[in-house]
Amino acid sequence: MRNNGAVVPVYPLVNLLDSIVIGAGQAGLSASFHLTRLGISHVVLDGDTEPGGAWRHRWDALTMRDVHGVAELPGDAPPPLDSRRANQAVPEYFAAYERRHRLPVVRPVMVERVEDDEGVLVVTAGERQWRARTLVNATGTWTHPFLPHYPGMETFLGEQLHTVDYPGPEHFVGSRVLVVGGGASAVQFLGALAPITDTLWATRRSPIWRTDDFTPEAGAAAVALVEQRVARGLPPESVVSVTGLMLRDQEREAERLGAYDARRPMFARIEPDGVRWADGSFERVDVILWATGFRPAIAHLAPLHLRSESGGIQLDRAGRGTTAVKDHRIQLVGYGPSASTIGANRAGRSAAKGVQAALRSAALRTV
Repeated sequence: MRNNGAVVPVYPLVNLLDSIVIGAGQAGLSASFHLTRLGISHVVLDGDTEPGGAWRHRWDALTMRDVHGVAELPGDAPPPLDSRRANQAVPEYFAAYERRHRLPVVRPVMVERVEDDEGVLVVTAGERQWRARTLVNATGTWTHPFLPHYPGMETFLGEQLHTVDYPGPEHFVGSRVLVVGGGASAVQFLGALAPITDTLWATRRSPIWRTDDFTPEAGAAAVALVEQRVARGLPPESVVSVTGLMLRDQEREAERLGAYDARRPMFARIEPDGVRWADGSFERVDVILWATGFRPAIAHLAPLHLRSESGGIQLDRAGRGTTAVKDHRIQLVGYGPSASTIGANRAGRSAAKGVQAALRSAALRTV
């Protein structure tokens, strides 16, 4: 069977699959790879029309040298960190991976909800439905950008853009740009914009800069800190929030120009032609670039009532770190500690093992 040029395995024609993976980004493909190796019948439902996940939607100016590093998918080598556009190189890498490993990806499928029907998980997308014993949710965050509300923002006469809308640095030449946010994207935007136009930087908290090398051990330690939050059922924070920020070679010119030294705490309100700071002073700006991050895209899981009283989905840290505490049939990857390339591959393997454990448990209960 072929789907978008990819050869996919044909499982027996049954109404009930062992598992369904929602999302074909890095974490979803990793989970599918390991499910396939374990002989677990499944399908991967992807909302995009082509392979690549969120990478397809990154800005054109982002090259492979600019990314923090794309961890290789299991059983494969990573793409080279060269001058190619990331929104082309990574999708090509993902597409080749799907073909090479014959992963059962179906697209485009926009999942609307997941429900429980007498012990069977029912995934609905328009008029189509899939039924399975278990589920791996790998929908990530890119489709759910977070835009905080500030008084007066609807009166601003300039341009307001979020990270998802970033058109590349040339768009901002001649404009005074206020970059809002304390994460890696904000640092990258300032690095690209400060040498060519006037910039300001505002964050809620003072940035924490990392000066030592970011080793694999440091990455694992950062993931562990995020795991602690989701293990308590708290909404996850980004891995970057615990790794600290680092300047790359391409951001040194912006550093020399003082772009990172002039950070200010958040403004009190937005006015038609700028922002008003808490001390009453005013700053004129033409563009507000919101680098304020994303939230997990998990609204389709609401019918399963997985959230804890603390607002997040609690994951079983004592087990595999991807299993929902309230329902062990559900695995979450690309959520919390695995919402980055640092933890995505490990999460895919853990999720496949979690699916295997849930299927075995169900088989024992029916004996």
